[in-house]
Amino acid sequence: MKFLHTCVRVKDLDASLKFYQDALGFKEARRRDFPEHKFTIVYLTLDDDPDYELELTYNYDHEAYDLGNGYGHIAVGVDDLEGSHKAHQDAGYTVTDLSGLPGRPKMYYFITDPDGYKIEIIDLKKFNA
Repeated sequence: MKFLHTCVRVKDLDASLKFYQDALGFKEARRRDFPEHKFTIVYLTLDDDPDYELELTYNYDHEAYDLGNGYGHIAVGVDDLEGSHKAHQDAGYTVTDLSGLPGRPKMYYFITDPDGYKIEIIDLKKFNA
């Protein structure tokens, strides 16, 4: 088996694409439009992990999604946690303070996308330590 993608349903495809591209460095890999069925799917990848995709599904004219309490987060690793955190703050994104697991050094923070989904940004140097 192989892990292929994670699907996130989005209210505003343009705003979501801008967020995932500008804030997290994703690139659009492919797009599938189904106007007769009123939805578009956009697959995004990261340069360092081109085999795994984030799927943004846009259903035309859909109201905002209820995130519920079952969704946790998507995680993305970075080489410079503090630099990434500062850049996201400076860009005006909603981010948490740097944090760590109990008894562990600060190694992550969360950023919120336009639909309210949380993305965990993890320091790659500390992730497997």
